[in-house]
Amino acid sequence: MTTDTLTASPSPGAQPIGESLSREAWRRLKQNRAAMVSLVLLGLITVACIVGPWLTPWGLNEVNWEAFTVPPSLTDGHLAGTDANGRDLLTRTLYGGQISLSVAVVATVVSLIIGVLYGAIAGYLGGRADNLMMRFVDIMYSLPFMFLVILLMVVFGRNILLIYAAIGAVEWLDMSRIVRGQTLALKRREFIEAAHALGVKGSTIVMRHLVPNTLGPVIVYVTLTVPKVILLESFLSFLGLGVQEPMTSWGVLISEGVDMMQSAPWMLLVPSLFLAATLFCLNFLGDGLRDALDPKTR
Repeated sequence: MTTDTLTASPSPGAQPIGESLSREAWRRLKQNRAAMVSLVLLGLITVACIVGPWLTPWGLNEVNWEAFTVPPSLTDGHLAGTDANGRDLLTRTLYGGQISLSVAVVATVVSLIIGVLYGAIAGYLGGRADNLMMRFVDIMYSLPFMFLVILLMVVFGRNILLIYAAIGAVEWLDMSRIVRGQTLALKRREFIEAAHALGVKGSTIVMRHLVPNTLGPVIVYVTLTVPKVILLESFLSFLGLGVQEPMTSWGVLISEGVDMMQSAPWMLLVPSLFLAATLFCLNFLGDGLRDALDPKTR
């Protein structure tokens, strides 16, 4: 073997020696142009929804008495037009993005915590306990989502926190099944048996060994859960069961836009574009993360 062979540089597609899994996943994600463009665009939408309302000259419920149902214009300060009550549509869309995105994040975190812990415990215990826990999941699957939402509203009243609870209390079901499947495959591995031999507690094994090793599929599923939650919130608000005045969301704005679709199409188009762009970005980002974290494609 020659010296040139020993010092030859690795091929461009080879993984650098000693590269961590997170760095490798990030390197692979950067090679996916659709995912990176989606990540940048999603960041811009988020920043616009957070900072934008402070920069627009109009308040959320401020009425311009001289501009009722005015189309988008660069001269009167209403870049996206006004609604039927003379309120700036761009400001309301950015405020609505804050509600829709916050519902998506909070409800996803709730479903993540419940689903990961429930699935990991069920998969680790196995046997009758696992069977009983999964039958409870099947029962929850059989209950209509709208029935649960209406029931919660009848009992607790209508408020934004209820939307967080209702969506988060349902979306954890898929997460628990994914984590349970991963846990069943992991608990027979050598490092889990070694932990048992060393006398490590079951709760410690679940939290320190099983849960961290299921994060790859979980992260991918989270990126797919967020757009689903946004659609659920928009659907509830569209039906009048979600966000109520004086707050607003993309679903509320789209519902108002449908009523004015013939005379003021921009009222439907503007919030719909923000919602569609966010959903597309999250789906492309989820596909990129799936490919980056898939060990079969490394």
